[in-house]
Amino acid sequence: MIIISHRGYWKDLAEKNQPVAFERSFGLGFGTETDIRDCAGKLVISHDMPKGDEITVSAMLDFLAGQDLPMAMNIKADGLAKALNEIMQARGLTRWFTFDMSVPEMLVQLQLGLPVFTRASEYERQPACYDRVIGVWLDDFGANWYAPSDIRAFLNDGKQVCIVSPELHRRDHQTLWHDLQTHGLVGAPGLMLCTDIPEDAVTFFGKSV
Repeated sequence: MIIISHRGYWKDLAEKNQPVAFERSFGLGFGTETDIRDCAGKLVISHDMPKGDEITVSAMLDFLAGQDLPMAMNIKADGLAKALNEIMQARGLTRWFTFDMSVPEMLVQLQLGLPVFTRASEYERQPACYDRVIGVWLDDFGANWYAPSDIRAFLNDGKQVCIVSPELHRRDHQTLWHDLQTHGLVGAPGLMLCTDIPEDAVTFFGKSV
């Protein structure tokens, strides 16, 4: 199972999506999830509406320092597909995917050949464009709606799966982590965990990650 840090590996709330969080995450060999928007003709990292002083996507990728680590790109606005694809292709990065975009934007990205994950949640039990995407962003906003068998079903369909760890929604993560371990999913190819506490995940899951 691949561990992905959420908005970089931050240790203080103010570090989310900031250079220090990306440098820390990549320096420890973790991939990262981050939020993509546009501002003044450039792609920037920002969860909320950008103000103009955000780090650019290109500057964030500089912290990779030649590594090709997993990158989960949360698409916060339409119309970014071509520019993002050009940036990633120019750097030769192969372990990235986009997710959380609108359905019209998803269709554009699929047409352009981007690596797209669809989202499954208690509100989206039939994920959009499931047959056309390479993976599933498996979210749970509070209903505890899926079981380990659902994860395995996605994997058996040939999809990669990135699980949203419950602490991202301010809930305890222990039950899910234990379920992943006891049901033999941790070593499954194509499985990822997006977490705010990546070093804790490595300690918990041990050599399986």
